[in-house]
Amino acid sequence: MSFSLVGLLNTLSPRPRNVRRLATALAFGPDPAHRLDLYGPATPGPRPVIVFFYGGAWAEGDRRDYAFAARALAALGNIVALPDYRVLPEVAYPVFLDDCALAVHWTLEHIARYGGDPSRLVLAGHSAGAYNAVMLALDPRYGLRGRLKAVAGLSGPYDFYPFDSPISHRTFGAVPDPLGTQPITHVAPGAPPTFLGHGNRDTLVGPLNAESLSARLRAAGAEVEVHHYPRLGHAGPVMELGSLIQGRSTLLADLGKFLARHV
Repeated sequence: MSFSLVGLLNTLSPRPRNVRRLATALAFGPDPAHRLDLYGPATPGPRPVIVFFYGGAWAEGDRRDYAFAARALAALGNIVALPDYRVLPEVAYPVFLDDCALAVHWTLEHIARYGGDPSRLVLAGHSAGAYNAVMLALDPRYGLRGRLKAVAGLSGPYDFYPFDSPISHRTFGAVPDPLGTQPITHVAPGAPPTFLGHGNRDTLVGPLNAESLSARLRAAGAEVEVHHYPRLGHAGPVMELGSLIQGRSTLLADLGKFLARHV
């Protein structure tokens, strides 16, 4: 989804009355880009915690344009952390993953003072952000195995090697171990319950990504839900968290039920 469209969606999406922004531009690391915002219900917790990563092809994005997504998830009863992370060309793989991991570990350490329960942590994201969330959940290098209640990916790329698009070539083409960049490579017993939402009309990241990852997770004994939405394209799942086109699918209700069961 283009930067201008997501900004418009954010501007036009109403703010749920039961949700407020708890904190702005909290530093979770040493770089100026290491900032996150927190959203949550107006009533006190402790509450489950979601760290949401926006997409942008690992080349663009701004947390402030995705406040609508954080508010929608907070309206389900969660504290939501919405971090920025460095992108190309400033950094290369795996630095953007390292930034995301830094945000998650900061959240685990500090979220209790904002009403969050760090023992009920979920990672979520859309598109490149879904890749980031799932990689952090599955790759043991990031130290989160056994610390997550669930992970949710919307329109995410999880199994896309050999690289066959300009975006994947630009982002991962020079990596010495290309298979190591693939979330499916890191599936192992003990993976957290996983929600995968994908639009059937997604021509940027094919729905087979969700099918491939779900098959690998089930083979490892993990619980996984896959939801295909016939009317949605690539941007559709995250737009369902806003108000412009909300209601074209059951995604928000499906995700809410999944979170209620697991956190």
